[in-house]
Parts: sequence; structure tokens; C-alpha cells
Amino acid sequence: MGLPIRRRSLAAAFDANLHPVIERVYRGRDISATEQLTTNAQALLHYRDLLGCEEAAEHIANAIVHRKPITIIGDFDADGATSTALCLLALAQMGATAVEYLVPNRFDFGYGLSPEIVELAGQRGTPLIITVDNGISCHAGVERAKALGMDVIITDHHLPGETLPVAAAIVNPNQPGCRFASKNLAGVGVAFYLMLALRATLQQRGWFDERGTPAPNLANLLDIVAVGTVADVVPLDQNNRILVHQGLQRIRAGRCRPGITALLDVAKRHPQRISATDLGFVVGPRLNAAGRLDDMAAGIECLVCSDPMEARARATELDRLNQQRRTIEQEMKQQAQEVLAGIRLDESAPPEAIVLYDESFHQGVIGIVAGRLKDEYKRPTIVFARQDDTTIKGSARSIAGVHIRDILEAVSTATPGLIDKFGGHAAAAGLSLPLANLSAFTQAFTAHVSKALEQADDPNVILSDGPLDADVLNLPLAQTLRQAGPFGQGFHPPLFDGDFRLIDQRIVGDCHLKMVLAHPDSGEEFDAIAFNVDTEVWPDASIKHVQLAYQLDVNYYRGRESLQLLVEALAPYDGR
Repeated sequence: MGLPIRRRSLAAAFDANLHPVIERVYRGRDISATEQLTTNAQALLHYRDLLGCEEAAEHIANAIVHRKPITIIGDFDADGATSTALCLLALAQMGATAVEYLVPNRFDFGYGLSPEIVELAGQRGTPLIITVDNGISCHAGVERAKALGMDVIITDHHLPGETLPVAAAIVNPNQPGCRFASKNLAGVGVAFYLMLALRATLQQRGWFDERGTPAPNLANLLDIVAVGTVADVVPLDQNNRILVHQGLQRIRAGRCRPGITALLDVAKRHPQRISATDLGFVVGPRLNAAGRLDDMAAGIECLVCSDPMEARARATELDRLNQQRRTIEQEMKQQAQEVLAGIRLDESAPPEAIVLYDESFHQGVIGIVAGRLKDEYKRPTIVFARQDDTTIKGSARSIAGVHIRDILEAVSTATPGLIDKFGGHAAAAGLSLPLANLSAFTQAFTAHVSKALEQADDPNVILSDGPLDADVLNLPLAQTLRQAGPFGQGFHPPLFDGDFRLIDQRIVGDCHLKMVLAHPDSGEEFDAIAFNVDTEVWPDASIKHVQLAYQLDVNYYRGRESLQLLVEALAPYDGR
């Protein structure tokens, strides 16, 4: 009995004068030289290596100099909101005088640069469209813009299809021929790099000198870049870690946007103590709630507003929407589990893929439900909702080792016409298809996933950084680990394993297990908490020893700091 633990393999040792546990953590994430640990902004990759970036900057500079209107077409998630807000703020700082934005309402227009949203932009008389976090698969939208006499600049990070839209310029590190070393930029990261290139272009043209204004310091937008990067769950390679670290430093120093401060405040998080995790689980969901249930403009306006009182009001509304989103999500998840129960799903041996559809499912939360079911059953999952009388729209979430967008492309290639459209990346994707094709799609999708699972690691195995001796299991190490990040997708937070005596256990909230544990060697006691446990299993007074996979956390209460173990997995332990 116990947990399926596997210890991380370690890269070669290197001399970095680090705490031994910190060095072990880094080596377990393929760090083998101190240069890989720098979070200095000067170490960021240069925009000149981002294909299309300088060409796009020239187009935008022309529009600014000749005072032509610019319309930004965003997306209805946190990455799209931060990308849109960043461009609005940066363009204003660089002297653009006529910049508007449109975010397609998911219920009316669907995703991306659709012909319908282009028509709306055309009615506003704009000659230049800039897409952020979308556009790489929007051939029809680009063609419609050209027909209406508009230029389109695409900034995106999603994987392209076999052909690219015929846009005025495309900035995407994943497009063919791009030598930019980080393929993991979020949409907001791509937008940030374009704004860097635009500033340099305007400087070369003497634009700021003519106006008698200094070139803006775009580092003041890195808090927004950090939020979007973490919220979109892109891998934190070194370049992304630098972006996130620099943004976190601004937030912790109280030099961030009033909207981000307000979002942290309504969530009762102190800016000086936040981590990358807080951006992903606190700020991101509140921005996402606007796009899922209402209009992402609410999230964008919160990010761009400069008045703290207005920011607080907007953050409060986003918090309300997030609470509403949670309620709908819980109802949908219950519906989904009832559907799964109806087909007698064996949790110990779930099917290769989970595909669910119910006409009552809400479009705005199917992605969240897919993610929760993926986490629970450790299988690639797609949840569909009704788009119209004949079409359904799906959100897909996948496990490590199964590239969900590649799976969808394989299905589409093998059976043309089965899917109307799709896009995404390794961990998440979106698609739409005729309702009449659902059964055939499910069969084809499951078959392709089954082949991919043969090559993937067991998703139930827990990768651990190993055990911690009693003499280092303490608050100072937890504090040091908080400063060792940022951690996130692809650069996972340190996770340790060990067995403990279970001194006390009780449920707090609805389903969280609060525990007091004792180290088996030293007898020292620790507070611990495991979120969302199965209350039919826990608490259990008969269990006296447990094996844990846990993170070290710094708990703040009434001005005091203490060590707390955040338990990711636990099981009864009879090995002593």
C-alpha cells in the first residue's frame, strides 16, 4: 500500500553555492549551470529573432505616425485579456491616438478573427487590425479583412496548420522558419515582444524626439505579462521564467497596475507575498470569469484603468462573476460525473479518452470542467456544449505525453470534414464540429489517443524531488523555496515525499482534510492540509501512518509565519 512515487532523475551536478535541497530541485528540472538560473531582464531573448516582429512593427509605426485608427482583436481568456490590455497601454504610451479593441463574445462570434468580427471592425473604419492570442488559423477572417481594404497583423502563439493566413505580417514563435529560441511564449509574451520592436522602430524614426517625449519604459507592463503567462499555463522555460519573475517583482514592490492590486485584494492576497501560483489560481480565474460568463471587456478594463477606486469596483464585479462561474462549474461537473456514472466508468481503469456532450452544458465553463475531469481520471478529455442547432463546440484538455492539438490534426487529416475547425497546443485545444459527427468523432479521437497513450508515461505516477530529512523540514527552507522560482507548468513546484505519523485529522470547509503530522524520526509535529479529498475515505481514525506527496508552504496568520505542508496526494502507509 502506498503512493505510486517516482523520484526525478537529476542533471549533472554544478557549483552554484546553493542549499543542497534547492540544488536537487533545480537538477531535477534539467538545470545544470548557473546561467540557466538567471532571472535578470537583460538575459531575455531579443525580438529580432522573432520572425515577422520587425515587419509588423513597421506597419504599426506607419499607422501611429500617420494617425490612422488601429483595432486590436483579442480573445476571451486571461491570456487574451492581458494581451489586449498590454497593447492598449503600450500603444498609448507610444503616442497612438486612435486605438480601439474588440473581443469576440464567445456566444455570438466564437473564437478568433472571424469574418463577422472583421465586419464589425470594418464598420468602425479601421485600416489596421492587430490580433492578439489568436489569428494563426483564421484564414477566412484575414481574407474578409483584405476584401474590405484592411491590413491584418497576426500575433499568436498557437500551433499553425499546414498553411498560414495571408496577413500583412505574422508574429508567432511557432510558425515555420522562426528561429526564436523560446517556442513557449504566451500570447501576451508575443504581444510584449512586438511592442519592444515597435518602440525601437519609432526611436529609429525619431518619433519620440519629435514629440519631445522619452521612449516609454515597457518594463512597467511586465506585471501584466506575468499574469497572462502564468494564467495560460505555458511551459516556464528560462525566457518565460524571466518574464514572470520580473512581473512578480513589480507586484511585490507595489509598482503594478491598480487592477492587479485590486484583484489580489478582493481575493485577500497580499501583494508582497504572492507567488506565480497566486497569479494562476487567483488573478487568472477572475479575469477568465468575465470572458466565460459575460464580456471579457470587463477584465480588460480592470487591467487598463488607472484609478484605484474604479479598479476596486471592477475587481469586485469580476470576483462576483468568478463565484457565479464556480457554481455553474460545480453543477456541470456533477452533470458530467452523472453521465460518466451512467456508462459505468471504472475509476481504476477509465477509458482511453473521455468525450462528453450535453445540450445543457454552458459554453463558458466547458474548459474548466474538461480540466477537472482530466485531473480526476488522468485521461485526455473533451467536453462539448451546444453552439447552435447543428454545431457543438468543445474544449479539450490533455495529460503529459499526449499532444492534444496533434491528436485533433491527426483525426482531421484521417477523416476530412469530421471537424469544422480546431486549434490549440499540447495541453489544451478548442474545436467545433457538427452534432451529427459526434459519435464518429468520439470513435476516431479515442483510437488516436489510445495509440498516443502507448508511448506516454503512466499519468498516475507522481514525480517527486525525494524525501526531506528532519533537520531541513522547516520554515527557512519553505521561505527559500518560495524565492527559488518562479515555478509553474514545465518547471513544476518542488514536490517531496515521505511517511509521517498521523496525529490528528478533520474536515474543514466542505472537503479539505486538515492534519497534524509527526516526523517518524524526530517526532516534530507539522500542520498539513489536503484539498478536495474524498470525504467517504477521509478522515479515518484507524489510519495512524500516511505516505504523502507534499509541497512546503509558508502559512500567514495574524502577522505570523509558520510552516505548512500542502499535500498533493496521500495514502495509508503500513511500511513501518
